[in-house]
Amino acid sequence: MKGDLKIFNTIVDKLLIAEKETPVVEYIEAAKLHDRIDLSLSNEAMKEDDFQDLLEDLILTTPRTSSKLFFNQLFGGRKGKAVLGDLLAVMLNNSMYTYKVGGPQVGVEKSIINKLCEMVGYGKEGNGTFPSGGSMSNLMAMIMARDAHDPKIKLEGTSKKLIVYTSKASHYSTPKNAAMMGIGRNNVRFVNTNSEGELLPDHLEELILTDLEMGNTPFYVNLTAGTTVLGAYDSIPPVSTICKRYNLWLHVDGAYGGGVIFSKKYKHLLKGIEEADSFSVNAHKMLGTPLTCSIVLTKHSQQLYDSFSNDAEYLYQTDGDDYNLGKISMQCGRRNDALKFWTLWKSVGTETLEKYVDHQFYLAEVAREYIRNHPDYTLYSFDDSISICFNYKGIDANELCTLMYEESEIMVGFGKFRDDEFIRFVTINSENEKEDILNFFSKLEAFVEQSVQLAPTSLT
Repeated sequence: MKGDLKIFNTIVDKLLIAEKETPVVEYIEAAKLHDRIDLSLSNEAMKEDDFQDLLEDLILTTPRTSSKLFFNQLFGGRKGKAVLGDLLAVMLNNSMYTYKVGGPQVGVEKSIINKLCEMVGYGKEGNGTFPSGGSMSNLMAMIMARDAHDPKIKLEGTSKKLIVYTSKASHYSTPKNAAMMGIGRNNVRFVNTNSEGELLPDHLEELILTDLEMGNTPFYVNLTAGTTVLGAYDSIPPVSTICKRYNLWLHVDGAYGGGVIFSKKYKHLLKGIEEADSFSVNAHKMLGTPLTCSIVLTKHSQQLYDSFSNDAEYLYQTDGDDYNLGKISMQCGRRNDALKFWTLWKSVGTETLEKYVDHQFYLAEVAREYIRNHPDYTLYSFDDSISICFNYKGIDANELCTLMYEESEIMVGFGKFRDDEFIRFVTINSENEKEDILNFFSKLEAFVEQSVQLAPTSLT
């Protein structure tokens, strides 16, 4: 083991240097990947030196999501204390379904859940768990909603036409989860949004009334706190009123933007969150914890237990249900995703997590100000979002982002809202500073100038 850790440290040292010297790795065409790196498996063992060389090559050719030029996804950066917790979780190799196996790590997870329930406004009646991702968090919320609507369904199945509501700008996991639950994609109603991508409550109510008139069974509304493209926050209070009127479960998907619960300045974007029946947030996004670290909370602790508990004498042999976390989890075997968030939060404190969140909004404003002050740019996004959507010189966003990726210049993605397609630049890496944001624009402009000269037809 000590020898393996020595290999680990050697490769990590080289990775940290490479992230600074070459923030974007050399592009490897997918069709040529296996020609570039020998990923095949064989019967014979490799020589130790050859294995280390191959492993080093593999690591150093993998996209660098913690570099100063990675703006492609809704995560990025690296917090040392969180990485420390993740590495220790791997070494401990606990599963989080029972206290007998998890021990103090169960207390770590419960401490995080309890504190988040307090911050959200669920108090001691709330509870939650760590699913394997944001999509799984939303699936668990939908299952709780179904069972709260009709507890017999989990035993007998459903003969009703259950209806789900979400905005046209929401995450793709809602129709995907509806398909997996047997509700059906065609029974998901997509609610119109305003020009900033926020769900329109009046249209939601119109759809609900239409379904009721048709004899359908509405049961679940999904709101988004930080839509994947524009970063918009749906308004909770008016939708909460509608959900109470028609007895619907209200879930707020805060996988992307839910981290604002840590910020006094931006928590207003989640005004009314205490009225939601469930809420999800990814600590691996705004809060800088390594992937994956997803959390789903509910104000209905008993419903979480009722939907996901199942007796198993071979497993739950000691301690009470409060500490046997498999009773409230989708999974049985489950890695310890809580420790890395706990080591970060415990070491830096809530006030520093707040600074991480606020800094991301500051960086977003730096980017918007730059765009507004340069006539070659067109801005599509708005304040109170860390997604900055823009185009440069009218160049096709898809082509430009793809070319910068293939030329190993910048990792940034593109998105679409209504009829507009644009570059989606995300300031979620709180390790960045103002100069890193300005450097992004400088490199983009220089790349366009050079590429137009080299390949004018691809950028016109």
